[in-house]
Amino acid sequence: MVKEVHAAHILVKSEELAKEVLEKIKRGDNFSELAKKFSQCPSGKKGGDLGFFSRQKMVKEFEKAAFEGNVGSVVGPVKTQFGWHLIKILEKK
Repeated sequence: MVKEVHAAHILVKSEELAKEVLEKIKRGDNFSELAKKFSQCPSGKKGGDLGFFSRQKMVKEFEKAAFEGNVGSVVGPVKTQFGWHLIKILEKK
């Protein structure tokens, strides 16, 4: 069973912008650079990296997406009380 997920994310205010950024990722743009440019979260300064986190450390919708996503994939847009997230699953342990 997965105990922790290492993820990075990009947080934006609208679903429309989240979808635009996701298209850039699909075209091959660098996730970390996009996080620095677009993310509203302080983690954006470091490419959106959130480090490892366990269950019940993130809001429910974010946690569910992060723990269910496959390593290497980008999940989203995921809506939470903070806005719209694109979540890149980096590692699981």
